[in-house]
Amino acid sequence: MSHDSRENPYTKGIAEFVSNLQAKDIPSEVSQRIKLLILDSIGCSLYGQKLEWIQILQNTLASVDESKVANIWGTNKYLSLPHSVLVNGTQIQGFELDDVHRQGVLHVGAVVLPGLLGIVETQKSMSGLDFLTAAVAGYEIGPRVGICMGQEHIAQGWHSGATVGVFSSAAGSARALGLDTQQTIHALGIAGTQAAGLMAAQYGAMVKRMHAGRSAQSGLYGALLAKNGFTGIENVLESEYGGYCTTFSRSQDRFDLAQLTAGFGEVWQTMGIALKFYSCVGSNHTTLDAIRIMQQQRPFGPNDIDEIVVRGSQVTMDHVGWKYIPQGLTSAQLNLPYCVATLLLEGECFVDEFTDAMVADPTRMALSEKVRVEHDDAITKQGSKFRHKVHVEVKLKDGAKLNATVESGRGSEHNFASEADIVNKFMLLATKALPKSQAEELCDKILHLEKLADAKAITALLAIR
Repeated sequence: MSHDSRENPYTKGIAEFVSNLQAKDIPSEVSQRIKLLILDSIGCSLYGQKLEWIQILQNTLASVDESKVANIWGTNKYLSLPHSVLVNGTQIQGFELDDVHRQGVLHVGAVVLPGLLGIVETQKSMSGLDFLTAAVAGYEIGPRVGICMGQEHIAQGWHSGATVGVFSSAAGSARALGLDTQQTIHALGIAGTQAAGLMAAQYGAMVKRMHAGRSAQSGLYGALLAKNGFTGIENVLESEYGGYCTTFSRSQDRFDLAQLTAGFGEVWQTMGIALKFYSCVGSNHTTLDAIRIMQQQRPFGPNDIDEIVVRGSQVTMDHVGWKYIPQGLTSAQLNLPYCVATLLLEGECFVDEFTDAMVADPTRMALSEKVRVEHDDAITKQGSKFRHKVHVEVKLKDGAKLNATVESGRGSEHNFASEADIVNKFMLLATKALPKSQAEELCDKILHLEKLADAKAITALLAIR
C-alpha cells in the first residue's frame, strides 16, 4: 500500500458494521450488559457534577456560550450540544469511578454516552431500542482500536482512553444519526485526526479528567459534519503516512490492523468492559483486591507492615508505580502506593476516602513508602489481556510473608458485578445530585431501556427538575 493509497478495508469494515447494526443482531447478554454499563456511567457523571474541576469547566464554558439547548447532567444548567458533551464526558471520568476496557485501555462510556444522549436531546428522537443499538455500535469500536494499537500505545505516553476514544464516540454518534457506510467512514476520518491526550496529565493535572470529554466531543463533531457532507480521512486507520496507526505507534508494524474488524458479530467487546468499585485508576484494583484477600487469610493492618512488593506488567509499572508526590487528587487516585496506603488505613478506597485534605497526609505518605512496584517481564509477555495481573507479597514485621496473585479485579469482565451491586453504586453516586425518587426512576428506565418509546425519557431525568 503506497502513501497516497485510498485503500481502507478496515476503516470501511468498521463503518459497515456500525451503519448496518440492528437490534436483532445483538445477543441478549450484550443487551443486558450494556444497560448496566450505561447505568454505571450515568451514576459516575451525576457524582462528578459537583467536583471542583467540573465546576471550573462548567462555569468557563457558560461564560463563552450563551446557548441553552443541552443539559449538563445532574444540574439545571444548559450549554450548546458540543460543550455539553465535553462537560458530561468529563463528569463521567471525573473521579476515576467509570468503566474500563482493560485490553483496549479506555473508558468507553465516557466517550460514547455524552454524544448519544446529546443527539437524543437536541437532534433526533429515537426509541430506547435504537438508542441501545447505537450505544453497542460505539462500545464495540474503541476497544478494537485499542487492541490494534496494543499496550505500547499508552507506554509511549499517549492517554489511550482519549486517543482511541474518538472512534467509539464517532461510531456511536454516526449510528444514532443514521449515517450510511460512506458517511460513517468520513465520521471516523474526521474524529481520528482530532485524537489527542498526553499521559503526563496523570501527575496532578485537572486536564486528565477532560480528555474523555474532549474525545466524546471530537467524535460527535465527526458524525455531525459527515452527515452534512464534510469529508474526513477515508483511510484514517490504514494510511502508511500520517495515518492513525502509523503515526501514534511511530512505526509501520507495531500495531495489528486485523484486530480492528476481528470477530464482528461473534466476539462482542462490550462484554470485555469492567466496572470499578474503587475510586482510582483501574491498574490499581487488582493489587487492592490482593490486599483484601490476604487480610481475609490473616488480618493485618498498617502498623503490621514491613514492606509490600507489587510485581506487574510494564504498563502497571509506568502507569501507577511511580514514587508518590502530593500533586492533587488526580495523582493520588492514579498512584498505586498511595491507594494501597489508603485502603490499609481507611479500610476502603472509594469516593469518601479521597479528599484534598488527604493528598499530603503524612501518615498515608509514610505508609506508601513501604510499597514497592516492580516490573515482571513474564506478566508483560502475557499480553494486554493480562495487563492488570499482579503478584503481591506482604512482608509483616513479625517475619511472616503473605502472597496473592490476582489477574482481574472485582467487577471485571471475568468477575462481573451483580445487578444489585451496580444499582447500589449508582444510587450512592446519583443521589449526590438528584432526589432519591428521581434517581430511582432514572435507574428503572435505563434497566428497561429497550421498552422506552422515546429515549428522551432518559435525558429528561438527568436534569434537575
